[in-house]
Amino acid sequence: MKKTIFQEIEVPAGVESELKGSSLTVKGPEGEITRAFKLGKLDFKKEGNKIIVGHEKSTKNEKKMTNTIAAHIRNMIKGVQEKFEYELKICFSHFPITVEVKGEEAIIKNFLGEKIPRKTKVPKGAEVEVGKDIIKIRSINKEIAGMAAANFEAATKIRNRDRRIFQDGIFMISKAGREI
Repeated sequence: MKKTIFQEIEVPAGVESELKGSSLTVKGPEGEITRAFKLGKLDFKKEGNKIIVGHEKSTKNEKKMTNTIAAHIRNMIKGVQEKFEYELKICFSHFPITVEVKGEEAIIKNFLGEKIPRKTKVPKGAEVEVGKDIIKIRSINKEIAGMAAANFEAATKIRNRDRRIFQDGIFMISKAGREI
């Protein structure tokens, strides 16, 4: 059954939005994000301080796309107001791990006593701050911050050892402001 489904996203004061075709640019106190959406049959327009996404005769797929695009726009608006922050904890019981960030690459030294350091990419737009045993990742784009945190976790994945004994690694402890 086809229904009329529209999502209205209100743009708060202090945040500017500009719509060109299917591309949306959001500017705020923390920075600027531009994203192009694949709309298909959806209507995408800006009226005053509201962004409207939807379709007159929506099927299941149009409803899914409407809600997904609306969630992305809300994350963009939230990100330009205050950056998304992920926290990771460096855990070790056997060998002390050291983490260094050089440009767009992070180097994890002495993981499980390995002589060759493990390397991981830090996506552009992510700010990485390494403390004693806490790594903080900040970005205005939620997807970039999440990807950087996932890269750190994946770089310290343990293979061919018993996970109950070797519990070393870098693990997420908070995701975008909420504890895990």
